Amino acid sequence: MYFHYMDLLNLFIKNYKSQNLFDPKSKLLVAVSGGVDSVALCQLCRHSGLKFAVVHCNFQLRGDDSERDERFVASLAAQLEVPFFSVKFDTKKYAEENKVSTQVAARELRYHWFEQVRKENNYDYILTAHHADDNVETVLMSFFRGTGIRGLTGIKSKNGKIRRPLLFARRSELENFIEKNKLPYVQDESNLHDDYTRNYFRNTVLPMIEKIFPEASENILSNIERMKEVSLLYRQAIEQHRKKMMVPKGNEWFLPVLLLQKSDAVATILFEIVREYGFTSGQVSEIINLLDSESGKYIVSPTHRILKDRRHLIISPLKESENTSVIMEGFGEYAFAGGTVIVKEMADVPSQISADDAITMLDAKNISFPLILRPWKTGDYFYPLGMPKKKKVSRFLIDKKLSLIEKERVWVVEMNKKIIWVLGYRIDNRFKITLSTEKIIQLELRSK
Repeated sequence: MYFHYMDLLNLFIKNYKSQNLFDPKSKLLVAVSGGVDSVALCQLCRHSGLKFAVVHCNFQLRGDDSERDERFVASLAAQLEVPFFSVKFDTKKYAEENKVSTQVAARELRYHWFEQVRKENNYDYILTAHHADDNVETVLMSFFRGTGIRGLTGIKSKNGKIRRPLLFARRSELENFIEKNKLPYVQDESNLHDDYTRNYFRNTVLPMIEKIFPEASENILSNIERMKEVSLLYRQAIEQHRKKMMVPKGNEWFLPVLLLQKSDAVATILFEIVREYGFTSGQVSEIINLLDSESGKYIVSPTHRILKDRRHLIISPLKESENTSVIMEGFGEYAFAGGTVIVKEMADVPSQISADDAITMLDAKNISFPLILRPWKTGDYFYPLGMPKKKKVSRFLIDKKLSLIEKERVWVVEMNKKIIWVLGYRIDNRFKITLSTEKIIQLELRSK
């Protein structure tokens, strides 16, 4: 047939080549719902000479219409003589089990399956039919959600193995393309209703805005391009602040309080630093309050904690379940969160005691297994070597001038509810070796 609307085809080819979305020889998976946008994408791929297959998800959300759509897309793939992959999802069940909305469930299911099909069948990229009007709606929703500059740059044309080659085209252009070429498609009736947020913006909000500002959509599209450049400069500036402020120590990051307080845009800088550790924009004000708080105050995300410790904010991973007690039933090596403790017996009493705090020697006649290796806790006390009186472990650690983070990493060895060793620091005076000691049990700490 004669292919109408050649301008759109030429623009399609120019767009994917100029943006280097994929190579003309790439193997492509085209996600097709059966609607105008995805049918147009299929035809553009076909008339561009691209090698592709069609993938379709049946979310079983619209009864007979879902089955109709699947049959239509299968027929389209057969007509185009390209491979066809389809899947049925119990979307509502997935949404309930994972406590997410139907829309989120559908998105997670389809993109996971698309990637699975791509890998299993050696395809290079997955193409979706997002277009310029989708971009306008996305930016508007992002603006009202308060997602910051990133949300105002719109939909990415590249995201992992996902490619979106129609972002240059308006919905009306795709509709004209379908109409002029008399191409069949199916209508998703749910798009005509305001049940979902996007539909409400599409059917109600944007038309109302355009009554006052007829060029609103075009202006938003222009602003998207400007915001991409603004975002680039913004990221460069944030990266400079990140390098200047963040000091790594192991798996933690230290941020100088004084430097943050002197920053002109402390809220923005903090948000961009902490967001990758699971903190939200709503927590930024709480984090700023930490700058003037006393040591020991902290705020947590699902994965990390920000702790005020003297002159720093310390970002560290939350404690994991590995910080549990370890039962040492005899001689051997015992791994724990802070490293490994080696327990062994020595037949002869050495002429000189090791000065290494990581090695301690105990009188064997006073030791009975099992020993318990665990983090210290409030209320623990012991009789520090060389001291006749008992002392709380908490006070002992304060006297050692340990930071809050260092205190949290301290473990103890317990026997019959008595602390016999504060790992790496001091043994209990009651278990020391003496002139009458005949056998020694040595404990050695090997830190990670």
